[in-house]
Order: sequence, then structure tokens, then C-alpha cells
Amino acid sequence: MGEKNPHVVVLGGGTGMPVLLRGLKNYPIDLSAIVTVADDGGSSGRLRTEMSMPAPGDIRNVIVALSDVEPMLMDLFQHRFKNGNGLSGHSMGNLLLAAMTSVTGDFYNGIKEISRVLNVKGKIYPIANENMFLHAEMTDGEIITGESNIPLANKKIKRVFLKPEPVLPLPEAVQAIEQADLVVIAPGSLYTSTLPNLIVPQIGDALQHTKGKVVYVCNVMTQGGETNGYSAADHVQAITDHIGKGCIHSIIVHNKPILGDVRAVYAEENAEPVIYDTDRLINMDLEIIEADIIDHDRQMLRHDTSKVARLLYSLL
Repeated sequence: MGEKNPHVVVLGGGTGMPVLLRGLKNYPIDLSAIVTVADDGGSSGRLRTEMSMPAPGDIRNVIVALSDVEPMLMDLFQHRFKNGNGLSGHSMGNLLLAAMTSVTGDFYNGIKEISRVLNVKGKIYPIANENMFLHAEMTDGEIITGESNIPLANKKIKRVFLKPEPVLPLPEAVQAIEQADLVVIAPGSLYTSTLPNLIVPQIGDALQHTKGKVVYVCNVMTQGGETNGYSAADHVQAITDHIGKGCIHSIIVHNKPILGDVRAVYAEENAEPVIYDTDRLINMDLEIIEADIIDHDRQMLRHDTSKVARLLYSLL
């Protein structure tokens, strides 16, 4: 028997996760993506309400990142209808996922079938196979319901939680974490993309008990309405407050200054570079991995697919 490929699991949602996956899919690894389904805006939100299925949007973007088919098919999958009463705003991929959920009778089976058809590399797991609703308790005690409403409240967030309780995690997702050689927590909106995955019961336990190393790829910029003024340690502290100490072993931080135009664009959105406070991170028993992980050819700050993938692969 040849050596088995190392098993890498990426947890997340939003825009940060596909960036990591696009780079990682080219390495000799067994790749699993565990994706949030708490999104409630736009097309995803409408399909959730009308079909009581989990939100397909983040799953759709992960399928696109991991699939290997003709570009035309991907353009079709990502196509968003502009006009037409019922269709406007829906994306074709979301509709396919909704249809496949109906055909197979189950969201996860629907994802598996579409992944097969679109030649997806790796496995894609929704964090849960059912519809779930994200809520946030603000520091002033107000409770905000719905993922898309939380940042709009523009208050300091104390904690997020899911309803209905208990949300049951997909057993395959829990198992993937437990058996991973490397678990990567992807960058993304801390309270509305990252934490909704981590606070599903049993996922925190799996992170505590996995034999693999757990690495958090820290956000490069703060996010208005979610993480104003948060340092890198504040991001980790928020995760620790929700799922307990010792879940994260290493943190990857961007170590080059962010200058000029890019910074001004973000300032308008009330966002600024995330400062990494080395002493606090060391006190949290974290290994700090510093690197230039930004794609400098982009107007907006995005992690660089190939730089981050190379760095993550080197940790195996």
C-alpha cells in the first residue's frame, strides 16, 4: 500500500473559504470542506424560507472553488437571474441545490450528487443537514435574529447562538475533524461565517480531540458591525469564549503593512487592519505563523490563494 494522503479539513463560509480551497485542491491531500448554512440573505434566504432547506449560497461557492469542469458550466452554475418575477436574484447554482435536495430528499445527498456531476475534488459537508437560525446577544442585552441583520445592528456582540436547539451536526463532518491531520479555520466574518460552524454542538469537542493541528487563518481587516477594533487575539478570544480553550493551536497572521489606497477604501467601510498582539497570542499558548499572505494584485484585500495554500501544506 502507498502512503495515504494527509487529510485536511477546512471550516468556514463566506468569501474567505473558497480562496483557501482553490489553492489547496492542487496539493496531494484528501480535502474536506465543512460549510456554514446559517446565511439568510438574498437567494439563499428565500430558498430557506420557501423550501425549509439549509442555506445553499456558501455551499455553492465552495462547489465552484473545488469543481473541475468547463468554465462555461461554472458560469452557468454561478449565473444570477436579473429579471423575471420569481427568478430575479436567484442564482442558478442555488436553484440546482434546491432541486437536488428535493430529488434526493436530503440536502447533504443533494450536495454529494451535484459534486459528482461537477467533478468536485474533495468532500463538501454542510455543517448541519437542517435549517438553522443564527442569533446574537449584544453586550447591552439585545437579541438580534438572523445572520444578515447582526452586523447591521452596529453594536458590540457578546455571543452568537443557534436555534432551534439542538442543531445536530452532520456526523460525517464531526468524523472528518476527528480524523484530520490538519484542521483549518478559514478567514471570514467572525460572528456570522466562522462561529456559526464552531458553535454547533460536538464540533468544539471534535476540535478539542482531533489528532491533527488546528490552525486559524486570521482575518486581515476588521469588519464594521462585527469586529470593530478587534486585534488578532480578540478574534481568538471570541472563538475561545464560545467553544473553550485549547481548540486552536496556531494562528496565521499577515505581517506586512497595509497602505495607501486600499486602506482608504476600507476606512469608508469602518474597517482597519487587524493588529496582531504577539504577547497576548503567546499567553494564549498559540503558535504564531507570520507571513505575507495577501494578494497584492487586488483592489480589495483578499488572502492570496497560492501563498496560503503553500503555507498550510508546509504545516503537514
